[in-house]
Amino acid sequence: MWTASIAVLAGLLVADFLVTRRPHEVSTREAVGWSVFYLALPVVFGLFLWASFDGSQALEFFTGFVVEKSLSVDNLFVFILLLTAFAVPPELAQRVLLYGIVGALVLRGIFIALGAAMLQAGTWAFLVFGAILFVTAIKILHQAASGEPLERDVSTMRSVRLLHRLMPVTDGYRGTRLTVREDGRRALTPLTVVVVAVFATDVVFAVDSVPAVYGVTEDPFLVFTTNAFALLGLRALYFVLQTTLGKLVHLNHGLAIILAFIGVKLVLHWAHGIWPAVPEVPTPLSLAVIVLILATVTLTSMRARRRDTDRTTTGT
Repeated sequence: MWTASIAVLAGLLVADFLVTRRPHEVSTREAVGWSVFYLALPVVFGLFLWASFDGSQALEFFTGFVVEKSLSVDNLFVFILLLTAFAVPPELAQRVLLYGIVGALVLRGIFIALGAAMLQAGTWAFLVFGAILFVTAIKILHQAASGEPLERDVSTMRSVRLLHRLMPVTDGYRGTRLTVREDGRRALTPLTVVVVAVFATDVVFAVDSVPAVYGVTEDPFLVFTTNAFALLGLRALYFVLQTTLGKLVHLNHGLAIILAFIGVKLVLHWAHGIWPAVPEVPTPLSLAVIVLILATVTLTSMRARRRDTDRTTTGT
């Protein structure tokens, strides 16, 4: 299963690189088509798990995928900000996102292996994962409640400053090239700088998402596949949602609640192993709660946007 999954993943990444070999601005039709394809893949894989193995594994996979997809939508906010801050041409955006996805997959693989090792070392790992999710949830809620803007000064990122110190950077983009030779020496292009910035944010995303999925399943294979399927469709989803993400004004509230809920689930799972009388949260209930939270924040966001629109219309 590991070998087949990694082979399919590699094939899909190669196909993506071939698609983005010739830079072009992605149309809505193309983005929707790829999004449907990458949403159908995990459904087929989940049905395969259901038919070939225990149904509980398929349910854990679907629950983990919903969690990862929800978190990946939040990641798109940062990707949009980075691509805007670096003034990435529309025809190069999909190549930047593809590099970011590859880096994210590598980092998720490393964190998944570390998480599996921690779980084998003892059940205390569930408390560590739970603490990470609680801290993240509080941070997200604080940001959402305070109305802090998402904009960041990318020039202050350590990775970006380090690149500028190590090598010169060209004034403009040079297509899909990461480096060029100018004035007799090698120089980086802005494309390299934005890719490194995306990689740096991938580290933060991995720290949050991997413990969240381990809260759904302890199987490293299912954790890896849920991450892989969620990330593979991220590039196409970016072009579908880039104009609508700003309308989900309550998305961060929902994600914070989901992370806190999974954190509680992890702590209860740890406590159940020591005191069997402590109840656990079953996977079907987890899936129902997560879907309900996402549906609720979507509806409340739509109502908030409609109310703001009505006020603006009335005011004018």
